[in-house]
Amino acid sequence: MQEQHELYENARKRIKQKRRLYLHFVIFAIGSVFLFVLDRFFNVGGEYVDDWFKWAILLWSFFWILHFVNVFITKKFMGTEWERKHTEKLVAKQEIKIEKIKQGLERESQHKAESQFYNDLERKKKSTKQTITLIAAIANDNALGKDNDLIWHLPADLKRFKSTTTGHHIIMGRNTYESIGKPLPNRTSVIITRNPDYKAEGCVVVNSLKEAIEVAENDTNPYIIGGAQIYEQAIELADKLDITEVHNSFDADVFFPIIDKRKWQETSRKKFSADEKNQFDYSFVTYQKND
Repeated sequence: MQEQHELYENARKRIKQKRRLYLHFVIFAIGSVFLFVLDRFFNVGGEYVDDWFKWAILLWSFFWILHFVNVFITKKFMGTEWERKHTEKLVAKQEIKIEKIKQGLERESQHKAESQFYNDLERKKKSTKQTITLIAAIANDNALGKDNDLIWHLPADLKRFKSTTTGHHIIMGRNTYESIGKPLPNRTSVIITRNPDYKAEGCVVVNSLKEAIEVAENDTNPYIIGGAQIYEQAIELADKLDITEVHNSFDADVFFPIIDKRKWQETSRKKFSADEKNQFDYSFVTYQKND
């Protein structure tokens, strides 16, 4: 009904515009004849103004042509529908700008919240002397694994992992937990997942890295054990990196973050050669974050 009403109103306006134009033309025609009569029969203007009525008719013709263009060109092609379409375009552009501003404000708010979280975490770690450690085994080019699984078998690394993390919280993403398949003994397994309904027997399930850190607040040395996305989020708030470097290249689809040597200082390195149990050369490397 609204659309029909708009069509009716537009048609009514067009009829009025055309009626005025036709009336203008009739007045123009009669007026031209009247001016001609004044000049030829009554000698209005006299000998001082020659053919004045021609200039008057010419000027009037110019205004009538303007009226004609306005009705049949300007208002036809730039009428209500044209205004509506251009208004919609402008509104759409403004909505895009508003959405960008909202996203910017949200990112700024999120950044402030993260900064506040990191600052609070740093203060808490100093007061409790807590050390957050990322522990990982990486190959050349920081390769971590493929298809949610390790792409090498290194018993020495598994032994080191067990002895290092026993008695502590181990924080991991859901995919990492499911690749392990069960809670590791003598450790508190903390699983990060976006799924609010996710359950894992014998584990603590949280929805963010922040929650995971809060769960482990009484542990002096919680360990973050993967996967790649969790490492990416956590490397900025970690204090220490325990890295097993596997000196070989593999086809991988997930990678450990680049270790920025300006932020991290290598404090120890122990290199080992391949043997009957360990197929590849490897090194145990420790990094501490620069103050």
